[in-house]
Amino acid sequence: MAHIAVVGGGILGLAVAHELATRGKRITLLEKENDYAQHQTGRNSGVVHAGLYYAPGSFKARMCVAGNASMTAFAKEHGVAMEVCGKLVLATEADELPRLHTLRERAAANGVPARLLSQAEAREFEPAARCVAGLRVESTGIIDYRGVCAALVRLLGEYGADLRTGAEVRAVHARPDGVVLVTPGGEVRADAVVNCAGLHSDRIARLAGLRPSARIVPFRGEYHELRPEARKLVRGLIYPVPDPRFPFLGVHLTRMLDGGVHAGPNAVLALRREGYRWRDISPRDLASTLGFPGFWRLARKHTRTGAQEMLRSFSTARFAASLARLVPAVTAADLVRSEAGVRAQALRPDGSLVDDFLIERAPRQVHVLNAPSPAATSALEIGRHVADEVAAVLP
Repeated sequence: MAHIAVVGGGILGLAVAHELATRGKRITLLEKENDYAQHQTGRNSGVVHAGLYYAPGSFKARMCVAGNASMTAFAKEHGVAMEVCGKLVLATEADELPRLHTLRERAAANGVPARLLSQAEAREFEPAARCVAGLRVESTGIIDYRGVCAALVRLLGEYGADLRTGAEVRAVHARPDGVVLVTPGGEVRADAVVNCAGLHSDRIARLAGLRPSARIVPFRGEYHELRPEARKLVRGLIYPVPDPRFPFLGVHLTRMLDGGVHAGPNAVLALRREGYRWRDISPRDLASTLGFPGFWRLARKHTRTGAQEMLRSFSTARFAASLARLVPAVTAADLVRSEAGVRAQALRPDGSLVDDFLIERAPRQVHVLNAPSPAATSALEIGRHVADEVAAVLP
């Protein structure tokens, strides 16, 4: 029985560990925090994506469409809270209509059911919304991703996995007969290692002797919530048509399982890899970002957008104005700051964002170096893919 060490206790690490356990592998999972799903997994909007946005044939597209189905089935089987509520993508100006039609074509190419709506039809779903047309995607849902992780932890326990929290990996020694990982609790010797460390995935790869092709640059996504009296303005999920000139989707409105409505996120540079507030600063992390030529090339390309995002970070009025493009009745008085998240964005030296999932491997090593949205939606499918990769790196 091969012994596999998995680094990272977010949804991806847990899904990989679970898949390997079902294939008869002995598992040791190492999570540096004292609990699971503390970072990207537990700090996102909770959406189960349909596979609408991604280039046909891309890893993202294939994994997301399959992941939507498998995550929905997993939630049903294991009693995880989920609602398939559908999503509305709105074109608020006439010049956005060609992009909305392109999105519909991309959905069709990916096998995602989506239908174009007139202004009147869109308002039947969201009476308070403003648009010239919309795109309805029925298979989008919302889910409790922490609940998914709790179910995976329970299943791993049934398989006899060794689950360790407070186990930060401080060194990795690659040897011909295996891999040794050094943690505060001692050494872990394994036949192979899988790196699902998210915000620290590139550092774990370097500890293991790799020179990863991308570096993690952290971007904070800040959220607000609608005050209870304003929640009636949003029935489900309302998204803008994405602008291909910008790397992120833009702020949107998401009704959560508890009835609350999240608004956001924006995207600003985080000054620490786990920097959820402006005052969260790590000299080491900041030096890593500012010393990376790829960051400056990205910054020059998106100077204006970056400045606007920073202004929106400090101004609730600007944040509300962005939301009012979708739902005009939303005002700054309706917003309350909520918990932020940090996205582990992989960036190449030429300044280009790694748009798809990025997995690199070496003998006895598999490193998941980029797993942005829709990684949570796709986690069970990525787990299967990574388990296949593990089989390929074992002697």
